[in-house]
Amino acid sequence: MFSALARPAGAVLRRSFSTSAQNNAKVAVLGASGGIGQPLALLLKNSPLVSRLTLYDIAHTPGVAADLSHIETRATVKGYLGPEQLPDCLRGCDVVVIPAGVPRKPGMTRDDLFNTNASIVATLSAACAQHCPEAMICVISNPVNSTIPIATEVFKKHGVYNPNKIFGVTTLDIVRANTFIAELKGLDPARVNVPVIGGHAGKTIIPLISQCTPKVDLPQDQLTAITGRIQEAGTEVVKAKAGAGSATLSMAYAGARFVFSLVDAMNGKEGVVECSFVKSQEAECAYFSTPLMLGKKGIEKNLGIGKISSFEEKMIAEAIPELKASIKKGEEFVKNMK
Repeated sequence: MFSALARPAGAVLRRSFSTSAQNNAKVAVLGASGGIGQPLALLLKNSPLVSRLTLYDIAHTPGVAADLSHIETRATVKGYLGPEQLPDCLRGCDVVVIPAGVPRKPGMTRDDLFNTNASIVATLSAACAQHCPEAMICVISNPVNSTIPIATEVFKKHGVYNPNKIFGVTTLDIVRANTFIAELKGLDPARVNVPVIGGHAGKTIIPLISQCTPKVDLPQDQLTAITGRIQEAGTEVVKAKAGAGSATLSMAYAGARFVFSLVDAMNGKEGVVECSFVKSQEAECAYFSTPLMLGKKGIEKNLGIGKISSFEEKMIAEAIPELKASIKKGEEFVKNMK
């Protein structure tokens, strides 16, 4: 049901280099020196949609910014270092992307990152609420199932909360689903679109293969296997990197895809659809990822779950308790902050 609306996956990074008066997005990357931040900043610098790129981190940003600033595209690039420079990084931003935090090591779950990343996301969200309260906030930092409730509660505390502007970036789940299904069926991955709903960890990642375009038929054993692979794909990369980090390059690609979709929609492009983990009434928990129609002011319309198979229904039922617990954990964290 989303095929007519969704741009073919992958097409976003291969756009033609035209510019118009609207292609003036001011984008900040918070955590710009890290494993995701650097390649993400490179992809953003490469885009004609971006006119200003501001990069923040607690180390190395002047060097990263100097390096990127030599690239022959029009986005201006400036690096900001340390908390005292964060306000200047954020002022006037249209979109803020937050990949800051620590990555997973082998044997860790995304939830194991909570103690470190929760306070990082809370601090950065507070700065956004103060210095660019109108901006679109795109959180990549894991565990997304908890960091989005954290960002939301922080924005509420500052009295500037808008549920249509805070996004948990789950796009990598969609990118992986598209890739794995395409490999399995011998299709062009740029033409495959699999909505992935729920959350962004393990069994909360629910690929709706029944809604895949083009339509694919898989026997149950293949369906179970590929669903499991999509759910555990992050762990696949963590293991392969053997202690040297988690998915950074594919995550940067997915983050850029989401930002470009958002900016396209903010520029007035119609029919832009992406899945994202947001405040929601589509399931039995307060936040849930579903396909969203994006518009000038963020979420224009939540397209909901749609028609699903009994296998997918069962996955949703099994994911809800874990989602509720992760959401509560994030909310409680902000409640108990000094």
